Amino acid sequence: MDLLEYQVKEWFGKIGIPVLPSQRIDHPTDLKRLKIRFPIVLKSQVHGAERAKAGGVRFAETTIDAIAAAQSIFNLPIWGELPEVLLAESQYDAKQEFYLAVVLDTAVCRPVLLGSKEANIDWESAGEKMVHVVVEQEFSPFYARRLALKMGLQGTLMQSVSSVVEKMYELFVQKDLDLVEINPLAINAADQVMALNGKVRVNERAIKRHPDLAQIAANIISRHTSTEINGILGDWDGVEMHGKIGILGNGAGSVMATLDLVSNAGGKPGVCLNLRHAFLTDTAPTTFRDRLDIGLKILNADKSIQVILINFLGSIPQSEEVTEVIAKFVQQDKSELKSQVVRSNGSKSRREPNLLPLVVRLAGSEFNAAREYFAELKTHTDALIVVENLDEAVDKAVRLAKLTASKK
Repeated sequence: MDLLEYQVKEWFGKIGIPVLPSQRIDHPTDLKRLKIRFPIVLKSQVHGAERAKAGGVRFAETTIDAIAAAQSIFNLPIWGELPEVLLAESQYDAKQEFYLAVVLDTAVCRPVLLGSKEANIDWESAGEKMVHVVVEQEFSPFYARRLALKMGLQGTLMQSVSSVVEKMYELFVQKDLDLVEINPLAINAADQVMALNGKVRVNERAIKRHPDLAQIAANIISRHTSTEINGILGDWDGVEMHGKIGILGNGAGSVMATLDLVSNAGGKPGVCLNLRHAFLTDTAPTTFRDRLDIGLKILNADKSIQVILINFLGSIPQSEEVTEVIAKFVQQDKSELKSQVVRSNGSKSRREPNLLPLVVRLAGSEFNAAREYFAELKTHTDALIVVENLDEAVDKAVRLAKLTASKK
């Protein structure tokens, strides 16, 4: 999970890395109450790279110019993403610009300090332009000074840059990060340093250990579709695909096996979620019932999903409550569709109710009671299909997905 620049700057300022006076802009009219002096630079807050080339960075000398620039940036998509926030920042006169980063190198399983006297480069492809220092033992200022020396710095500038590197490493450890980057670190005529732009990449597995990160992730979830959520939240035993059949399972093996069977049967798997593990954003313990409830909502919110296939094999905690969650989900959807028909007041232009089918495969004697309960439930709704054989469940899900597609 990558933070936006204004969030990164807030972290930098709190930990002692020099940043310019800045202000978050949620609407162009916020610039009428700007607390920093002109001239300023307005920056689009998106995750896409090369925003300056795309027109997402504008300079302004007056309030009128700033409002006009902000209106333009707010309506400018960069790599398909429209900014919800802009960053207004004081301008800075730099005589030189450096690159600094602290990154987790998975090859050596150690943090690595990176530095270059050339800014605006990619650390993964910089080659000889980049110097590095591996933090082989407990961190000390020695590592930061060693990096500055390898960059060819001396005197006051060496001390200033190494001090910034120390703060970057402190943030890296404090927040369980994969990457802390300053690009560029500007140097003025007095050899003072200033972080003009920064990037922070959070280790997804660490999100639930930090309430502030969990809140940021929750805010991202509230603003994105479910397929985008998977891309943002990454590796929590979920697979993001773009097919029509959403899959829920209670183990990585069962999820992947179901995915393969759907593909082999001519179906197109969509988002696949393993409910055995907690969500990355969970700051408190969750039950299997909680994760099932959330998983169903995620798939139901995804407009590309036409069928949900559940494959539960083996022991599941709270099996009775799991049955209740599935029943409530199906019945709630049906009641919502009925209310939509009522609101249409019999108009000829109304859209026919389209209930999302749910195919449930329950394997094991512990689900006997659940299967009997669902058999009774089927008399009230045609949206639920319950079987014990996985091949049969996959076949029904694929057929339903194709049937739904042909109706559209």
